Amino acid sequence: MLFNDPVFLFCFLPAVVCIFAVIGRVGSVRAVLILLIIASTVFYGWWNPVYLPLLGGLAVFNYALAHRITAERQKQHSHRVRLLLTLGIAGDLLVLAYFKYTDLFIDTANSVLSNQIPLQHIVLPLGISFFTFQKIAYLVDASRGEVEDHDFPEYCFFVMFFPQLIAGPIVHHREIFSQIHRGGAFSPRLGHLAIGLAILLIGLFKKVVVADRLAPVASEVFDAAAAGKPLNVLCAWQGAVAYSLQLYFDFSGYSDMAIGAARLFGIRLPVNFNSPYQSTGIIEFWQRWHMTLSRFLRGYLYIPLGGNRKGKLRRYVNLMLTMTIGGLWHGAAWTFVLWGFLHGVYLIVNHAWRLAWTPIDQWWSRAVARLVTLVAVVIAFVTFRAPDLTTAFRMYCGMIGLPQSVSSLGESSMSISRLSANLDSVADPSQFTRAIGWLIFGLTVLWLAPNTQQLMARFRPAFDYDAVSWRRQPPVLARIRTFQPLLCWQPTVVGAVLIGIVAALAFLSLQHASEFLYFEF
Repeated sequence: MLFNDPVFLFCFLPAVVCIFAVIGRVGSVRAVLILLIIASTVFYGWWNPVYLPLLGGLAVFNYALAHRITAERQKQHSHRVRLLLTLGIAGDLLVLAYFKYTDLFIDTANSVLSNQIPLQHIVLPLGISFFTFQKIAYLVDASRGEVEDHDFPEYCFFVMFFPQLIAGPIVHHREIFSQIHRGGAFSPRLGHLAIGLAILLIGLFKKVVVADRLAPVASEVFDAAAAGKPLNVLCAWQGAVAYSLQLYFDFSGYSDMAIGAARLFGIRLPVNFNSPYQSTGIIEFWQRWHMTLSRFLRGYLYIPLGGNRKGKLRRYVNLMLTMTIGGLWHGAAWTFVLWGFLHGVYLIVNHAWRLAWTPIDQWWSRAVARLVTLVAVVIAFVTFRAPDLTTAFRMYCGMIGLPQSVSSLGESSMSISRLSANLDSVADPSQFTRAIGWLIFGLTVLWLAPNTQQLMARFRPAFDYDAVSWRRQPPVLARIRTFQPLLCWQPTVVGAVLIGIVAALAFLSLQHASEFLYFEF
């Protein structure tokens, strides 16, 4: 079941909210927990009920193991704690590797060893990458004694709660347990309903009105590259920028819908995006992009590897390992590994630049830094979107103006003297004009308009975002007094009308339920 599926929007979610409102007023917290666990099971099983035993089995395995780890830790049996933790992490990663990376391993082995082992074409269970990392973090924290007391239903709610089950945010256990253990948990409130619905509809708008309209622009260019058609500079950059915008609006739209859906039940999920394309460097970019993944990679991979505590060289090696593994986590293809590797290189360059050059903190320098950072991100996202390395190579040739005919990576003929300047190699002029219009609109929104958290800052829209966060990092337009009253949403008649317009535009665009991009990972 997709968040942008009419079945979810008009049947499943309203039904669950209505039942929650009744049970929340007359029942107990435990009754609401059971309701939401059942609803989450239905939500996941709607896609493919065959994988429900996998979801439940991993929950039982990790909860039982964490319970045993906690017991051994209290007995100060550190060697048993390490053994159990290793067993748990290995078990989770083996399950992930089987479903996600079996064909990658086979295909790589066939290429290197000239074997003919048939690919298995295993169907990837939805959300397995996300809830695997979530469970690993839980086990590690249990071994550190950082997990507060809870029982199995509470754990199931933590790992199965349907708004964050499929594609995050990657929720930390303290963010959930601290909310369900406090007084008044799961109390139905009109305020939660209003804020949650507004955030959900903004996220739906991002997905179906913006991201889905950019998708054909990006797909046409990348499909042309995959087919070996020549790309000129403008068309290649148009496709690369369109995909970068599509990916942002698609995934941030999903994250908004997850945060909004959870808020309907009084639960605040963490922020996953904070205007990442406004970043003035790659370090800042990873503090703003897919923030819960960045938090996991930093806390459970980069720091355990040694972080920056063992010298400059070791720090750079740890950055490369962390980002390369993070790239592989995104998908079972060498293109994702290359994407992670590129971001590792970017981070090393950014850290080295900070050491060698005193930052110039002027408006023009920030503008240049934002532009350079965005260009670097767009360049790397080519490998993220390309189906294979050959297609990525063709895209890069087009982006630097080198016509090419590439049958396989490494077999190319190029003529530097022929730089393409025509606009008709992929799209006709009218399509090109519309595409440029959407790109300008997307960039304007990303650079100037407040993001969803900033719009809802007065109501603490997320677990880790409130009015203080807004004052610490206000929207760009907040510097102009005229715009300030427009930058924070209010549950007034005007606010309701604006959200109604957003909802109407989104509902009119629900021609079909297109998958969210991160469902592929």
